[in-house]
Amino acid sequence: MNRRQARASLGLVWLVCCLGPAQATDTPTLTLAAVLSQADAAHPDLDLALAQEALSQAEERLADSLDDFQVSLEGALATGRNPLFQDRFHPDHQARLVARKSLLDGGLAKASREAAREESRARGLRVMDTRAQRRLALMARYFDVLLTDMQYNADMEFLAVSYVDWDNHKERHALGQIPQWRLQELESRYQEQRARRDDTLRKLRESRVRLAVALNRDSPLTEALVDPDLPENDRQLPDLDVLLRHARSHNPNLLAHTRQWTAAQARREAVRAESRPTLELVAQAAAWSRESNSRDEARLGLNFVMPLWQAERTEAKLAREQARITALRVQQEKLDMQLREALTSLYEEIRYLQAGERHSALTQVRFRDMALEKAQAEYEMERKANLGASMAESQMARLRQRATEYRLALAWARLEALLGTPFANVDPKNKP
Repeated sequence: MNRRQARASLGLVWLVCCLGPAQATDTPTLTLAAVLSQADAAHPDLDLALAQEALSQAEERLADSLDDFQVSLEGALATGRNPLFQDRFHPDHQARLVARKSLLDGGLAKASREAAREESRARGLRVMDTRAQRRLALMARYFDVLLTDMQYNADMEFLAVSYVDWDNHKERHALGQIPQWRLQELESRYQEQRARRDDTLRKLRESRVRLAVALNRDSPLTEALVDPDLPENDRQLPDLDVLLRHARSHNPNLLAHTRQWTAAQARREAVRAESRPTLELVAQAAAWSRESNSRDEARLGLNFVMPLWQAERTEAKLAREQARITALRVQQEKLDMQLREALTSLYEEIRYLQAGERHSALTQVRFRDMALEKAQAEYEMERKANLGASMAESQMARLRQRATEYRLALAWARLEALLGTPFANVDPKNKP
């Protein structure tokens, strides 16, 4: 390859590489912090969790009012006939102001309040978990866009190399120095690399659409994503048993099931209270259009009810609530097993990424950088060297390094979601 061909080839490499998803200098940027700040913004998943929390809070207010005073104004417009009025119809209108207050309900109101309160707290914990899952989804899709963009750039460099190789051999084929099948082989490699590049471009567009959807945007994502610094990847892990104890005490999903189990027990107690005696205070002030000696303008009394027989209603309700308690207890045991398994998996993944994969990826980057420097030096000396391939391999090495850091950041984020609190709140001395 002479100097003119080499310079033309290198220029073509740089030109083709720049044909990727180029961004104008004034293109707005989007940072990871800005994306994560949208975890609390309106989104169907979060809106559903908030609606369920609002529903449970309304149920809690309803339970709190079960034994409150109830005041009602009642009225009736009527007419009737009897012998006192010569069997003629005579108006018998009435108006009553009635106040009721439960004095004894067998513990029904107390049990109902406890059940509603625990259910409301459980829904609040579900909202916390939904926000954590939203952060994870946003972070994963942000990293996916960055990685796919880096892969696209690497594919563009490989495409440029294959095109230059094919183009340079056309002249040799015209001079009869190489056979037709060799030229066809080089063209096939170029077309295959081109198809791979186009597929990566499709994935890049899809990843940007997924991020836009996660951000609840109707319009496509047009900002250029900023590669974030991830200093928290260097944090040190405490012992696994410390993390497990902390997670069992703070994991929102596990705590929510615990509160729902407590609420189910309270509902069972409320069913039992339905078979116990009740006592109600009733105060009434009334006015009638027809005079009568048997009617009181003011009345105060106590209503007492003793349930004697409810057929199979009470037993059926108790069996239903007991089945729910058993199901929740089993689900809680299963969640504890899943928590322990997920925590162990993340613990080992973080250790591997910090101690193994990160070091290997960094070594590969250093090697590829040295290989690129060597290729550049040989190119300047007009020796036969494929500078474009070295550039592409260096790009792939850096892609692997960043992928490792993104994977490590996601692992830490998933760990914090399982812990239920920021990692800084974990006490490494929390041992039995």
